[in-house]
Amino acid sequence: MNIVVCVKYVPDATADRRFESDNTVDRVGVDGLLSELDEYAVEQALQLKEKAEDPTSVTVTALCVGPEKAVDAVRKALQMGADEGVHVSDEAIAGSDYIATSLVLAKAVEKIKADKGQVDLVMCGMASTDASGSVVPAMLAERLGLPQVTFASVIESQGDQVRIKRDGDTATEVIGGTMPLVMSVTDQTGEARYPSFKGIMAAKKKPMETLALSDIGVDAGEVGLSVAWSEVADTTERPPRTAGEIVKDEDGSGATALTGFLASKKFI
Repeated sequence: MNIVVCVKYVPDATADRRFESDNTVDRVGVDGLLSELDEYAVEQALQLKEKAEDPTSVTVTALCVGPEKAVDAVRKALQMGADEGVHVSDEAIAGSDYIATSLVLAKAVEKIKADKGQVDLVMCGMASTDASGSVVPAMLAERLGLPQVTFASVIESQGDQVRIKRDGDTATEVIGGTMPLVMSVTDQTGEARYPSFKGIMAAKKKPMETLALSDIGVDAGEVGLSVAWSEVADTTERPPRTAGEIVKDEDGSGATALTGFLASKKFI
């Protein structure tokens, strides 16, 4: 079985995040890391490998699209236990939206399939921690012509059959599918493992391939900010936090003052 896990390199939420002059997210000049939600996808891929009758027959490949520094996200996945890494890096990709990102990922998966044989499962996190779009897995499934099972909180597999539990606001669904397919997982699937010292050292010897757009058959004119279907028109820094207003209820007027404040902010 071949499993490809799509991972994303995102700005560290605790760092000083900012935008570039063209209003795209700065992914080069800030500290970044593997998206936490993608760690759950890596974890579930590794668990499927470990539960297989012959774990040595299962290959988990971490796939990332991003700038040069994005290779750190792949390295983290390798340290967790993934077998191989693929990093698609090209200056033309900068500013790409979901449409273009799904195209690059799909072409990269197709190249992995051409090089290594059938890709049985493409796994993704439920969303990225920077954009939180949750749409790339569906777009990826459409481009690859594969069925999709999304927002999995519990995963079971037997042979080429997969069954997931999806928790909604009002009900829980159980969905089954036959591989090959695309799957996204939630943060309810279980805590992702920490890389061990052994895993960190082993990751240095694992195969890592860096690809450009030309290597996967994508024209530079199909990606990037110039062809994005949406763009950020303007950004404004968040204003500094101001002191709160204290309402005293010495004469019984506190409720009226509080109601007036909430109404002025259109909370009620």
